[in-house]
Amino acid sequence: MRAIVATRFGGPEVLEEREVERPQPGPGELLVRVVAASANPADAKLRANGQSMGLKAPVILGADVSGVVEEVGPGVEEFSPGDEVYYTPEMFGPKANGAYAEYHVVEAGIVAPKPPSLSHEEAAAVPLAGGTAYEAIVRRLAVGVGETVLIHGGAGGVGSFAVQIARAAGARVIATAGPDNQKTLEELGADVALDYTRDDITEAALEDTGGAGVDAVFDTVGGETVARSVEATAPFGRMATILGARGDLTNMYPKNQALYGVLLTRERERLEEMAVLLERGQMRPLIDRVLDLGETARAHERLDSGHGRGKIVLRVARQP
Repeated sequence: MRAIVATRFGGPEVLEEREVERPQPGPGELLVRVVAASANPADAKLRANGQSMGLKAPVILGADVSGVVEEVGPGVEEFSPGDEVYYTPEMFGPKANGAYAEYHVVEAGIVAPKPPSLSHEEAAAVPLAGGTAYEAIVRRLAVGVGETVLIHGGAGGVGSFAVQIARAAGARVIATAGPDNQKTLEELGADVALDYTRDDITEAALEDTGGAGVDAVFDTVGGETVARSVEATAPFGRMATILGARGDLTNMYPKNQALYGVLLTRERERLEEMAVLLERGQMRPLIDRVLDLGETARAHERLDSGHGRGKIVLRVARQP
């Protein structure tokens, strides 16, 4: 089968198209014919420094799949050949990654039916980024009706989902992005769009909340973003980050604030819950561009630039 292989760890140039042996499903597993995958910032980090995270080259990367069940392994009863599915495989361990290929083997328990209203290209943009946003906004921060949430990096892959999910939860959304993505924030449904290169985010958040501070903060940017958000967050407010928190967090304590680190676990239930929002039209993937699998190195160059908007999707199935 055709696959993109990281022959070693380094820049995008280490990604090569090769013919590799097609995997076979074992007990409790599915063999999926991959129609579309997507490229994530986490993929780029693994490509650059995967050995520090337990990976061994050569390796097939990729953590988003939308495709069609080709074969079912022993013991699998909930899926049949021909079913359209979507999921995010593990990123670490012996059964990690593998989406940059024409076929992929996955444990059936982390797979869900593809939302019917989405194309495979759209569905491939959802599982990892959308699941991370859902985990943060719905499960960790428990954002509710009438609350105000501040989302840092609202036009990115994870952030664009977070804006929509928070809106669906009934919250008022303040979101940040660069000057080129202000209109994107508005189109996603942000009530207040802030330019992080120009606006004082804390001052704007406090002004919007009448000095009370936001109820919740979701950080997809990293660095000292969380530390800088403490003042903008109300007493007993909640914060979550997907990239770790740096800086002085001392002022969290007298304000009784909570901070959550979010690393996505794999499960079917979350995908099924997101499918409800997707089918209602309350959440849609923001796609930056769609590239052929053979252009994966180009996708990673875009990821490395740090200037993406939404998700980069890889079309895996050859066009007729």
